[in-house]
Amino acid sequence: MKILVTGGAGFIGSAVVRQAIARGDEVVSLDALTYAGSPDNLVDVMDNPAHVLLQADICDRAALDAAFETHKPDAVMHLAAESHVDRSIDGPGDFIQTNLVGTFNMLEAARAYWLGQGSPETFRFHHISTDEVFGTLGATGHFTETTPYAPNSPYSASKAGSDHLVRAWGETYGLPVVMSNCSNNYGPYQLPEKLIPLMLLKAEAGEALPVYGAGENVRDWLYVEDHATALLRILDKGALGESYNVGGNEERSNIQIVRMICAYMDDRKPEAAPHDRLISFVTDRPGHDFRYAIDASKIKAELGWEPSVTLEEGLKATLDWYMDQPKWVKEAQQRSGGGRRLGTKA
Repeated sequence: MKILVTGGAGFIGSAVVRQAIARGDEVVSLDALTYAGSPDNLVDVMDNPAHVLLQADICDRAALDAAFETHKPDAVMHLAAESHVDRSIDGPGDFIQTNLVGTFNMLEAARAYWLGQGSPETFRFHHISTDEVFGTLGATGHFTETTPYAPNSPYSASKAGSDHLVRAWGETYGLPVVMSNCSNNYGPYQLPEKLIPLMLLKAEAGEALPVYGAGENVRDWLYVEDHATALLRILDKGALGESYNVGGNEERSNIQIVRMICAYMDDRKPEAAPHDRLISFVTDRPGHDFRYAIDASKIKAELGWEPSVTLEEGLKATLDWYMDQPKWVKEAQQRSGGGRRLGTKA
């Protein structure tokens, strides 16, 4: 089929695009190409005749209408979003515009196109979201698809709002929607502002490794290629109107992740060991959720998906990739602000 992937030049979006092309789909990657997206993320498919990169902003309704009319997709995978919690604290306005207004524009453009095509039953609008919409967990428990929403950051609030819009367009207008919420992704092509690449690159440079609070915040870590496989499975087989949680079954605290990165660097650059001497605990960011953990039993039971890559396997593959991609890293650091600390504004 032909899939319109918004945010296709981003971190998760590009993984979806690569897998979709590999399995024989045609893909239109629609991306505004802000700091978060780059054609470099799609280098493996840029010359493939089954792939088109279209620079457009989801807040531009006319551009979206033109994209639907020109390319006539069979499905939409909506990943385009402002996604960095720290940036949402410093500047929430962009998150409201992209994640709420942009999603509204996508829904309306998709609905107009779907109706114009005669409302085909095979059309799908897959909205991809985050577990952060559910708020925070204590030491025990897991998020399920029925966990009440309780977002605590401007980012998670904007994503929660977009989830509600998608559900409403399905219920009110009959748009064939399916939704998913994922745990923390990691892997190649993630911007160096995120924890794993940020800590690796700072350790490589011999710089301080700033860890929020005591580093005890816990996340469920999901390898991006596993996530992309799950998203395509949901697109193909997910029940209309349903939501699916996608998790890696790999809970670790932030300080555990940082120490794993330090151990990796000790092996890679033993002359600079021990790298954990660089760890520096800094003031925690406002509204920092303590723990996220996904119950992914529904997608396993209904769609037969479960993660295939362990954290140890995925982390090593990820860290190897960054160490072997200095040109990509340098350009990504320039786009994202050079790894400076964000999110300290109360």
